[in-house]
Amino acid sequence: MTEQWKQVATLDEIPEGETLRVEIGESALCLYRIEDGVFATDDLCTHGQASLADGLIVDGTLIECPLHEGAFDIRTGAPARPPCKLALTCRAVRVEGQAILVEL
Repeated sequence: MTEQWKQVATLDEIPEGETLRVEIGESALCLYRIEDGVFATDDLCTHGQASLADGLIVDGTLIECPLHEGAFDIRTGAPARPPCKLALTCRAVRVEGQAILVEL
């Protein structure tokens, strides 16, 4: 099976420390630009079905859900603070020049 990558945004659309919601087909992803790079997860919180793109990046590597203030590790999708218990699905990200690509 060959890898498929799709450009979903550019670096200038996401200031460092911010998020961006992007849609791919019927799915929505949240992109994060942090000091460690650019990351992508499913946009919906696994606990409360809120858009993580509306949340805050805290402690440099956590996304805080805007609904119940639970948090996930942006780099791994792992739940980091209750009430979140189920991990987020992460997507591989590649940056080529200004283009942000995610693996489909």
